[in-house]
Amino acid sequence: MPHAAATAAPPLPPAGARLRPGKMCIALQAESPAELLERANTALRDSTFFEFRLDFLPKPLLALPKIKEFLAAHREVTAIATCRRKANGGGFTGALTTQFEVLTKAAQAGCQIVDLEIESAESAKAAQITHLRHTGAALLISYHDFTRTRSLEQAADRIEAFKPDFVKVVSTARSLTDNLAMLRLIEDRSLSSHIVGIAMGEEGILSRVLGPRAGGSFTFASFSEETETAPGQVDARSLREIYRIEQIDQATRIFGVAGNPIAHSLSPLMHNAAFRREVVNAVLLPLKAKSLDDLLTVIRELPLAGVAVTMPLKQEVLPHLANMDPLTARIGACNTLRTGADGKLYGFNTDVAGVIRPLEKRLRLRGARVAVLGAGGAARAAVFGLVEQGAEVYVINRTHETAVSLARQAKAKSLKHEAFAKQHFDVLINSTPCGMKGNKQTLPIAPNELNAGLVFDMVYNPIETPLLALARSRGIPVVTGVEMFVQQGARQFEIWTGKPAPENEMLRVVEHALRRREA
Repeated sequence: MPHAAATAAPPLPPAGARLRPGKMCIALQAESPAELLERANTALRDSTFFEFRLDFLPKPLLALPKIKEFLAAHREVTAIATCRRKANGGGFTGALTTQFEVLTKAAQAGCQIVDLEIESAESAKAAQITHLRHTGAALLISYHDFTRTRSLEQAADRIEAFKPDFVKVVSTARSLTDNLAMLRLIEDRSLSSHIVGIAMGEEGILSRVLGPRAGGSFTFASFSEETETAPGQVDARSLREIYRIEQIDQATRIFGVAGNPIAHSLSPLMHNAAFRREVVNAVLLPLKAKSLDDLLTVIRELPLAGVAVTMPLKQEVLPHLANMDPLTARIGACNTLRTGADGKLYGFNTDVAGVIRPLEKRLRLRGARVAVLGAGGAARAAVFGLVEQGAEVYVINRTHETAVSLARQAKAKSLKHEAFAKQHFDVLINSTPCGMKGNKQTLPIAPNELNAGLVFDMVYNPIETPLLALARSRGIPVVTGVEMFVQQGARQFEIWTGKPAPENEMLRVVEHALRRREA
């Protein structure tokens, strides 16, 4: 039997050329036709471009009358019908002929695009594909690799042999650099094909958000955070409102926040809100960086305009900087990278600003007595920064030798806990994780040791920590960890854009997100 792609079919006008569906397709999956259409009606607030995942319905054909009714009522909607077979990563367990029947009837019901996976296309008879084309729907042929990113060109060639209206290549990102391979494929093929390219997984967010910028026809989003149809899929509201997918273009500057884990970082929400408020054509994405080399390759080749880095990258990146500010060099940690016009990396530490700025608004730091509880990475920025401002800084740590070491490096002083409890300070700063959500130890000190005129807790989740609640109950003014987080982010924004940061807007979105998480 001749290969399906090799058999000549009657010429048809390219259906894909007629479609202008938008950059974001919301993938809709449900357990019943009623639930599927309920989600479609709800999703209209975010998009008019949907994928109906028929393969996850017990009886896909029963959903088509409802889909036909929905599409007739909403002529503005562009719909993809997908009925992927289980062997190829979908949920459909029927025969190949039944799969073609479902897709054909979906096209007749009004779906303008039908998604046929490459394995089914290669197994089908030429007549089956011809019959599907004659429905008038655009043919999208897709390839999925659920394990890694490899052989993308070969996958695209397999698909293009059928001359479909859309070429869809999906891989799984195991590193950030896997995105580069996918984005290159999109760039290379976009001139000759309507191409969609996505690397699945948490590491693949660059391809999901930047695919259309590279020339991809569109990208996919989930209906909600809980209903992703593929690993790493971003929900539609976030893709539209946080990452502003419809506004991203070739002039958009790309930033990132890098670490591992990084999924729950509030930096994308905060910085993208700031970019939007100040009308800066930029987007910041969460980058799951398993290694510094992986991150540096993406910074160089994408390229990235700047990156916020978390531990342990704050120390690892230092040898790769062309230059750094003096405080970064003394602290031995860099949390902010900026790519210069020369392509080289320049390092800054804005954790210091996160501590200094809130305190400067409340008291004169020169000569102030400040006690810092803890001697880890967060404490280093506070101690070095405060000493530079002329404060008299005391480090108190469970392991006193660690406090002594930090104090010696920063030209501060160290105190044993029992000595700390007998003194009074202008400011008490908690840099330990005590009180953090999920941490069993709620207070870093005993309630009767609250011996300061101002209490600053670096923990920002929850917003109101047990230490802050105790201070407020005693009438002691406080500085929240949220304010610190926003102030260090504001300094990053200034370094990256050269503009004053919209601090109030940044604070508003972060507090709102944290309250939603606490609810």
